[in-house]
Amino acid sequence: MNDTDKRPSPESFLRVAAQEGRGRLKLFLGAAPGVGKTYEMLSDGMRRLKSGVDVVVGVVETHGRRETEALIVGHEVIPRRQIDHGGISLGEMDLDAILERQPKLALVDELAHSNAPGSRHPKRYQDVEELLDAGIDVYSTINIQHIESLNDVVASFTHVRVRETVPDSILETAEIEVVDILPDELIERLKEGKVYIPAEATRALSHFFSKSNLTALRELALRRAAQAIDTQMLDYVRAHALAGSFAVGERVVVAVSEQPSAPGLVRAAKRLADALKAPWTAVHIETRRAQAFSDEERKALADTLALASRLGAATASIPAENVVEGLRSFAADAHATQIVIGKSSRSWWFELRHGSVVDRLVRDIGSVAVHVLPSDDDLAPPRSRHSTRMAWGKPTDYLWSALMIAAMTVVGRLLLEVIDLGNIALLYLVPVMFAAATYGLRAGLFAGLVSSLAYNFFFLPPTGTLTVNNPENVISILVLLGVAIVTSQFAARVRGQADLAQSSARQNAALAGFSRQLTSAASQDDLIQAICAEIARLLDVRTVMLLPSDAGPALRAAYPPDDRLQEIERAAAQWAMNNAQPAGRGSSTLTASDWLFHPLRTQRGVLGVLGMARDDAGEPLRSDQTPLLMSLLDQAAIALDRMALEEEMQGARQIHERDRLRSALLSSVSHDLRTPLTTIMSAAQELRRKQPSALLDTIEGEAQRLNRFVANLLDMARVEAGALPMKIEPTDLFDAVASAIRDTRQSLVGHEVRVDIPSDISLVRVDPVLLHHCLINLLDNAGRYGEPDTPVTISGKRVADAILLSVIDEGPGIPVGAEKKVFDTFTRLEGSDRVKHGTGLGLAIVKGFAEAMGLGVDASTNSEPRGACFTLRIPEHLIISDFPGEPLT
Repeated sequence: MNDTDKRPSPESFLRVAAQEGRGRLKLFLGAAPGVGKTYEMLSDGMRRLKSGVDVVVGVVETHGRRETEALIVGHEVIPRRQIDHGGISLGEMDLDAILERQPKLALVDELAHSNAPGSRHPKRYQDVEELLDAGIDVYSTINIQHIESLNDVVASFTHVRVRETVPDSILETAEIEVVDILPDELIERLKEGKVYIPAEATRALSHFFSKSNLTALRELALRRAAQAIDTQMLDYVRAHALAGSFAVGERVVVAVSEQPSAPGLVRAAKRLADALKAPWTAVHIETRRAQAFSDEERKALADTLALASRLGAATASIPAENVVEGLRSFAADAHATQIVIGKSSRSWWFELRHGSVVDRLVRDIGSVAVHVLPSDDDLAPPRSRHSTRMAWGKPTDYLWSALMIAAMTVVGRLLLEVIDLGNIALLYLVPVMFAAATYGLRAGLFAGLVSSLAYNFFFLPPTGTLTVNNPENVISILVLLGVAIVTSQFAARVRGQADLAQSSARQNAALAGFSRQLTSAASQDDLIQAICAEIARLLDVRTVMLLPSDAGPALRAAYPPDDRLQEIERAAAQWAMNNAQPAGRGSSTLTASDWLFHPLRTQRGVLGVLGMARDDAGEPLRSDQTPLLMSLLDQAAIALDRMALEEEMQGARQIHERDRLRSALLSSVSHDLRTPLTTIMSAAQELRRKQPSALLDTIEGEAQRLNRFVANLLDMARVEAGALPMKIEPTDLFDAVASAIRDTRQSLVGHEVRVDIPSDISLVRVDPVLLHHCLINLLDNAGRYGEPDTPVTISGKRVADAILLSVIDEGPGIPVGAEKKVFDTFTRLEGSDRVKHGTGLGLAIVKGFAEAMGLGVDASTNSEPRGACFTLRIPEHLIISDFPGEPLT
């Protein structure tokens, strides 16, 4: 097959076609804040504006940088939409105004930004998606640490985890421009105050903006951009069926066979791929010769492909007429840049007739580099007699060929008086073509030789001998033999191609039927049973399916249904589940088991294991069945994963509906109680002013307690609805604690309050109102449940990566194992700080408010003196004297 015969890839064509009619997204990608992404975006936008393009500024964050602010002049700026959130006005990009304006290009800064509550979308990249769907081009900026798949990688060496991320799929369809400067230049900009204010820049230099971090981030940004561009390039060339390797990124293909040297080729390809940091594929070209493989050769091939898979390669088995044609076609489809093959171990006669595989591959492969590795022919075991017999065919093949020749001889003798002697030779082409097409090349050659001898013996004078008197008859015999050989060659080739196509069609039909069975399953039990039954039918084995459980692998389905597993089988299933590798008979682990267990793997891990065994206690899986089994297992794992996700989504919808109803109930009850409570409190205050009494004091005190309860209900409703008003500003912890103590003095009657906070403790970036609510709830809890006449201690201390603010009482403490449960809504624990009268809301509100501000909260029990300790953990990025974890763009 030539490159010109290739058709466009349907999947790639659909991905490219899906972008038609949408706007174009261009991302200015940087390694860190301060590299100049916003500046470059505005400069590019100004160039487009001057060239006549309709450009508007959707949102740009200048962070007070004069050079950046100067570039906005001349652009049309869409006014921001003001969102009232808890009495605070927050400015966000006006998506509707841009859609109504319909510019050609919109400049939208900080793609990973989280929108204010009340916006149409929670994330800005979702706003950008809507603009693109409307046909509007968008320029945007992003730092490498905001890409979802790289979030953990960046945090591993910078020790700063960025909370605002965007999906990797955004990069796959975007045009990327890397905005890059040298680390030393960026550090110099930081020192000059062009990135952060001087006080923050000093801390940043010793943390996030160290030269080692910036160098690593720079390399990460360049590599990720190259990867995204390579993916887009491959989609394009496959969609348009363009020839060539397009070697922007390296891609390695290794050709494997049944030979003993194949594992060495796989390991060499792995080393090459690692050195190039390139993806690699192990491919077996399945020619007609593969049908004559012995069981030992099939097992060797399957073991080689399994080794490649364990080393991280993709594996494939491609039917083709010959190795060179198949490998060339696969390399073109995969756009390979490097091919690893072994030195041919074929005989000199094969090389003489067909040419060297290496020479033909190098001649036909084009610009792809070919690595030829030597193979140790001494390691190759002699082919068994079974394999040789299969290669030469069955004796009955030659018998039927001889009978066909005899029949043609009889027909020729009967027609000798009617037709010319030369035409009788044509009759012998019939058995030659029949033998070659039905039984293969060797049978066709045998028929050609015997036909020429029969023609000479029965028809050429002198008949009855193999002597030829007329030289013209010698030419007739040679022509007959030559035509027979050529015809055999072509007929055998067509038969081989038909056999390969038939084999591929059978496998595709099996996979299609298997997929239909899985799709029709209505429940997980039906799905598991269908998987077992279909694999058992297709591979002629017994099957079992085990899924994870607290007690180990649990048998969920079997075919036939009465299969039971012994202890050794369960151990093999557990090992396969834990290590995501096959175990049992036919593998390299726990081979004493009669069953072979294969894991069902997805991106979420191992979902279960499939066990196989044969009734005759033989090998559970033939080596030629391995590719089909791998495809079946992949489909089964995807179907199981889909079923599990559907069940999780159903559960999530139920939880969401329950939480929505509970929030609506809390909000309704709290609002309905607020008005009569205010009236009762006002009336009690007025009566006490006219005629003071202890009863009125009790009424007012209980009304105030009920008012706090209603306020807690409202706060809890806001927490669960995600509608907390947030106003982050620098806050002094000492002042915050003093204010909270003043507002909870009635709850702390009888307790000495001890404050142990250093006077020079750093300011923190939090919402002072929410922090105040956290502290008064913790102090109210301590005063209510601490033993009478015991102190309540508020301590604050700086640790390596955080500030810890703790409220400690001397009460019964928290039961062991209930440290997390104590924060659940409406939870009251026996023998804990929640045992006395209360609603079970205070600590739940503390947790909700703390997490909304990005703080952690923990509960523990002190041993001496005994009591409960509740700790607010303020992470390093919220401490003003340190680097402010969320970098500016």
